[in-house]
Amino acid sequence: MPEVVVKLRGAIGTLQAANGDLRPAMFQHDHPVRVRYGETDQMGYVYYGRYAEFFEVGRVETMRALGISYKQLEQEGVLLPVHELHVRYHKPARYDDALTIRTTIVALPTVRIVFRYGLYDAAGVLLTEGETTLVFVDARTGRPRQAPEHLLAALAPYFS
Repeated sequence: MPEVVVKLRGAIGTLQAANGDLRPAMFQHDHPVRVRYGETDQMGYVYYGRYAEFFEVGRVETMRALGISYKQLEQEGVLLPVHELHVRYHKPARYDDALTIRTTIVALPTVRIVFRYGLYDAAGVLLTEGETTLVFVDARTGRPRQAPEHLLAALAPYFS
């Protein structure tokens, strides 16, 4: 197995293998969606509050791509409430637009997990970007807890 040396590049870390190949130290997942009529406002733009819902879809599908569902976490007594939400709007999405939600986990979670989002149109233009921080909470006590081991194990190959 080649030796891996971690070198940081910008806001997202990069892993460099002994052979010099670079790969991002992150997990990224793309999920397609189409804007429904009920998600738009009177101007025909996606209503600004709906972007949090697109981010939620991206987050849930990213976890599912890792083999972990929110339902499974809840059955294990782990809740994931949103602690912070940040959104930056660049261009509006409109009714019937085909979009891609790109969701990125840029660091191994601890008590918190941070998701970054990019919402892209069919031409690959970034329309909206955002970030949420969620906290792992023990459902029984209501207290913060460490990320589940099986989530860390699923993410480990992308950060080692």
